[in-house]
Amino acid sequence: MYDRILVPTDGSTGVGRAVEHAIELATIHDATVHAIYVVNSATFAGLPMEASWDGISDVLREEGEEALELVEELAARSTVPVETRLIDGSPRRAIVEYAEGHDCDLIVMGTHGRGGIDRLLMGSVTEGVIRTSDRPVLTVRRASTADPDGEPDRDV
Repeated sequence: MYDRILVPTDGSTGVGRAVEHAIELATIHDATVHAIYVVNSATFAGLPMEASWDGISDVLREEGEEALELVEELAARSTVPVETRLIDGSPRRAIVEYAEGHDCDLIVMGTHGRGGIDRLLMGSVTEGVIRTSDRPVLTVRRASTADPDGEPDRDV
């Protein structure tokens, strides 16, 4: 059913659950995992001219490489092949374009599980991908910092 599974990463600890889901699905379906990290240069467009864009770009690219290496390390525990790519651009747009351009069958993304005003104010790359992609998107709730086992917070 799935031959190519895309898992975008932002390098945060919480995204590990999404990566693990993507690897598990790839194992079941004998698929390849495509891991991408999008360097969002637009985030720093408003910085003063004195700021060194080259320095910021280098830091963002280094973070991206480390995030992609983590995906490779997690996949090394299995027989799943992994292709990684560092991309510049708007995260939502880059994820959707990569999925379409590489004929990915599924996009697996982490989500913070925010709702209401938090989501409205902060925006959501995952939400944007869900709205604009013609590919299926599987969302995996990121682990809560309050719960190191990764179980979602529950009302008692």
